[in-house]
Amino acid sequence: MDFGLLVLRLVVGALFIGHGTQKLFGWFGGYGVEGTGGFMESLGYRPGKRYAVLGGVAEAGGGLLLFLGLLTPLAAAAIIGMMINAIFAVHVEKGAWNQDGGYEFPLVLAVAAGGTASVDKLFGLNLGGLIGWLGILLGIIVGVIAANVRRPEAEEAEAEAEAEDQGESHKAA
Repeated sequence: MDFGLLVLRLVVGALFIGHGTQKLFGWFGGYGVEGTGGFMESLGYRPGKRYAVLGGVAEAGGGLLLFLGLLTPLAAAAIIGMMINAIFAVHVEKGAWNQDGGYEFPLVLAVAAGGTASVDKLFGLNLGGLIGWLGILLGIIVGVIAANVRRPEAEEAEAEAEAEDQGESHKAA
């Protein structure tokens, strides 16, 4: 059982290192900060480049920590936060199933981000139990907050029109 969890942690960690470096450096067919920033803008995250860097660091950093088995609750929090955010920003409207672009795969990755600690145990760090659950809870909270920070273009246009209307009504008064 422990060996299976180790393999799962290594694979999920390595995949997140790859996802993060796609965003940060354009590696593995990614678009780098510039291209990812444009995508983030299209999702309503402004400024897009800042969110691209934050996402890349969360994914690559969380993936590296998970891969190493170091500070695993922090690794899980970063990965869970990113996947919850991705689910709400990109996938939820497409339903559950991956073949339709749904949230199935990011949900599996978020759940798989747990696992057992290895380097943590070598250093005598007991980061399971309550601390582990706090890491998961932190990831969920951060993911939900991040998903609600974005302002899709339709909302942005409505807010600008409303502000413009308010400006004109103040001039008329």
